Amino acid sequence: MRSKTFRPGQAVKVEHEDLLAKLKKSISEQLKGTIDITRVEFEGPIIVVYTRDAKIFAKDNQHARNIAHMVRRRVEIRADPSILDPPDRAKTAILKIIPNSAEVGNMYFDSTTGKVTIEAAMPGLAIGKNGTVLNAIRRKVGWVPEVVRISPIPSKTIDNIREYLRDVRDERIEILKKIGKMINRPSIRQDNWVRTIALGGYREVGRSCTLLNTRESKILVDVGMNNSTTGPDVSPYLYLSEVQPLSTIDAVVVTHAHLDHSGLVPALFMYGYDGPIYCTAPTRDLMSLLQVDSLKVFNAEGIKPLYRSEDIRGSIKHCITLDYGETVDVSPDIKLTLHNAGHILGSAIAHFHIGDGLYNIAITGDTKYEKTWLFDPAQTNFPRLEAALVEATYGGGNDIQPSRDGARENLKEIINTTIDRKGHILIPVFAVGRSQEVMLVLERLVRQNEIPEVPVYLDGMIWEATAIHTAYPEFLNRDLREAILKRNRNPFLSPIFKRVDSNEMREGIINDPASCIVLATSGMMNGGPVMEYFKNWADDPKNSMSFVGYQAEGTLGRRIQRGADEISLMERDKHLNIKIRMDVETTEGFSGHSDRKQLMRFVSNLNPRPSRILMFHGDEKKCIELGNAINRQLKIEVNVLHNLEGIRYR
Repeated sequence: MRSKTFRPGQAVKVEHEDLLAKLKKSISEQLKGTIDITRVEFEGPIIVVYTRDAKIFAKDNQHARNIAHMVRRRVEIRADPSILDPPDRAKTAILKIIPNSAEVGNMYFDSTTGKVTIEAAMPGLAIGKNGTVLNAIRRKVGWVPEVVRISPIPSKTIDNIREYLRDVRDERIEILKKIGKMINRPSIRQDNWVRTIALGGYREVGRSCTLLNTRESKILVDVGMNNSTTGPDVSPYLYLSEVQPLSTIDAVVVTHAHLDHSGLVPALFMYGYDGPIYCTAPTRDLMSLLQVDSLKVFNAEGIKPLYRSEDIRGSIKHCITLDYGETVDVSPDIKLTLHNAGHILGSAIAHFHIGDGLYNIAITGDTKYEKTWLFDPAQTNFPRLEAALVEATYGGGNDIQPSRDGARENLKEIINTTIDRKGHILIPVFAVGRSQEVMLVLERLVRQNEIPEVPVYLDGMIWEATAIHTAYPEFLNRDLREAILKRNRNPFLSPIFKRVDSNEMREGIINDPASCIVLATSGMMNGGPVMEYFKNWADDPKNSMSFVGYQAEGTLGRRIQRGADEISLMERDKHLNIKIRMDVETTEGFSGHSDRKQLMRFVSNLNPRPSRILMFHGDEKKCIELGNAINRQLKIEVNVLHNLEGIRYR
């Protein structure tokens, strides 16, 4: 008789199948056998229940709520594929249910999951108040409707991501099932502890990365790169034994899209990571845009890339996007909730609930604790909070920023003065965040007749980044959101904004004597189209340039900001000497980071107040100064870790 051979993973597979069978039985018992449950699956952090009685759930959501309460997980009810209407018939029925004013575009049917993705210019109308339209669709055709916004400004990034995810949907389902197995794996340990390890961005700005570690789980929060170097300090300390092999990491959480927080996420997939990336939908789209651009820069400058384009696609394929306030399980003992951080579109504070009430930690990423032209202030209220990791970028005692109103008045004066003398205004900007805030200010100044209506040219990635902003108005502040969704007034669609889409157009703008305003990347003048305008306009005293963002040490922008009257550049292997006769101004107040006062208010208003604060994302002096102030004034224990140090909380 041939003996059975044990295969690695066999026991885990059996346990997983047993767990799904038990879940199906428990759910059927919860429903008292009145509803036909055909199967139950794990898909990432959610439990999917398939049924031939989907219309019953569409009529009464209480059944789904009862199941979610019982299993203590997010639950999604889907119709069994055997009862779904054919896509052509379903599409006709859906178009009759959704009002024409929703402006429905394409529909994509996925028979594997029973989902239909509906693109609409007005998603709220396609969803209906309290989801009434969606429920009507489910009752009529059985398909689970998912509504996504058609961006008012077409976005190549969003279109490419949505098309790619449709192309790999079968593979993605398998990935989600694998993640679901990981999250729901049986716990083999009873006691637990909690610690974080500083892997990058501690007592420095750049390469942000933190390991959250329990006896059961390993979570990486941000995997950024240091934009100011290509040497050994470009990446976090991912070679530590606590991190390696990368296949032992349960999840990666990305707080926002800036490359010092997301720049090396694709590289993880080169070196063995195959797990989920949790972030908001805008963060997924924006970080993909910035990562693709970073890859282009590396190739253009002859620097060996840190990852490949297929690794960017790999990270997109593994992304699980969350809305603010949505709580999901990311490992057997950790729940994650993302909250508004107020920094850039989709930026989030990551709140971790560990164990069954064991400990709660919030990692802020970058925060802005002030209502800006784009965003509401960072969230400070949490269900529980024992520790918080807080950024200290502007945590020094003298780091006080002017108000937003002061910045607006300063920029208005620069523009009016320059136009009066028939000059051009050049504003170096970062594509994400600062560009859109400056656009909002310029649109308002023109609309209120406070500056002349001259064309505002957007050069570089600004147009694409702005298109992504228009696709996610629900992530903007309340006033802007209501203006866009309820009053149909979208300032980003103002006719004053012109996209620069060719070298010929750029040359025409440069040589046109008429006054104009140009927003161009890069924000620190270390390359990009801004340099073409600067080289041609710098020696004319009629022109002005205004910095609205931080200029790091060692950058060309910093040298000019400090008063250089001549600079030398390399162009086609030749030195180019440029005399600077244009007015050079700095308009402060546009920062997406909290200043010292805002940081102190943020920590003071944390509710509940944590018993421990850790400082990160700031140079050593600022971290220490802010930490001392928090300890002295708020009587909270503060730790200022070095990279490679760790701290245990429980």
